[in-house]
Amino acid sequence: MIPKYYEFICPVKILSGRKAVANLPYELTQLGASRALVVTDKGVVAAGLMSHVKAAFADSDREIGAVFEDTPVDSSDRVVNQVAGIYREKRCDALVAVGGGSVIDTVKGTAIVIAESTDDLLKYMGVDRITGRMPPMIAVPTTTAGTGSEVTNVAVIYNEGAGVKMAFMSNRLYPHVAILDPAMTMTMPPKITAATGMDALTHAVEAIYGLQKNPVSDAYAAAAIRLVRGYLLRAVERGDDEEARLAMANAALLAGMAFSNSMVGMVHALAHACGGVAHVPHGVANAILLPYGMEYNIGKAASSVAEVADHLGDPCGEGDMERKARLAVDLVRKLTEKLNAMCGLPTRLRDARVSEDQLEKIARAAVNDGALTYNPEEVTYDEALAVLRKAY
Repeated sequence: MIPKYYEFICPVKILSGRKAVANLPYELTQLGASRALVVTDKGVVAAGLMSHVKAAFADSDREIGAVFEDTPVDSSDRVVNQVAGIYREKRCDALVAVGGGSVIDTVKGTAIVIAESTDDLLKYMGVDRITGRMPPMIAVPTTTAGTGSEVTNVAVIYNEGAGVKMAFMSNRLYPHVAILDPAMTMTMPPKITAATGMDALTHAVEAIYGLQKNPVSDAYAAAAIRLVRGYLLRAVERGDDEEARLAMANAALLAGMAFSNSMVGMVHALAHACGGVAHVPHGVANAILLPYGMEYNIGKAASSVAEVADHLGDPCGEGDMERKARLAVDLVRKLTEKLNAMCGLPTRLRDARVSEDQLEKIARAAVNDGALTYNPEEVTYDEALAVLRKAY
């Protein structure tokens, strides 16, 4: 069904392939920048991935003004302000994110602080609150697949004072360039490869049945799901499989392009809350909750949920859409069970160190999450809690 009206935007330049990261200095030149602040984390540094970035600048007239490597698992407002201070002190004129979703979100948050000349991110939480001119941003994801933040207009940043994750959405938050290079993802361990791959799948699946779905977002989401079907298990089993790594990086990117336009739903609302309350990694939370969220939405979105079965490689014709939708749920459950057997990816909240007495707090946080706006079914506190208990 074609919606009566829809919008789609993704203004990010995409570079994908072997040695793509070598183009960093050229892309900075094209953006009118010469001195980059590179934001990364300890894991990226320990894996030796920064050597590829530094090599790219070795014979260039562009330079790395500073490197910030203390990005936490959940980016926070405190860290964002710290990075912005370094940007100003070192007279940088561009931001380069080398890492996963938290690193890219840190760069987006830093860009807000710089553009708005502020130290209070809270004022810009929500939709289209940013008006300042953003500094050039380049994203180099290092996870096999994941948030897709390199091509989205969304940032999620942890508010340390309130103990909640803050969401920011603006077309000004799209990075200017996304660089996918398999060399930057080869060191990712199997369990993280699985979690980030399921994160990408969750983005694509929720994009398929979200209230703002449209033909363009459907095309990107379908392509992402097919790539996950073909390459996720390979990437988990053989970490040095360059084709699988690059395919999964593209899956994350395509899913990001889809969901940043069609939006996500209750799975993400619950996962955000699990992260804020119990510090469950986002990909792990999504992997656990995805089949339960799909099942919950069958009543209002059976035909859309059913599409997932086709893209996961088990078409069963038109027929009964509810039956086909339940097949899609089963296919996702079987995938997570395989990943659990391969690398220990949790399939229950209890296995992700969520305590039963945290479920009520998670449900309360979830029903106030903006992602629920686009969920096909309405979700009350009691319903959110019931889904969490099923997943526990």
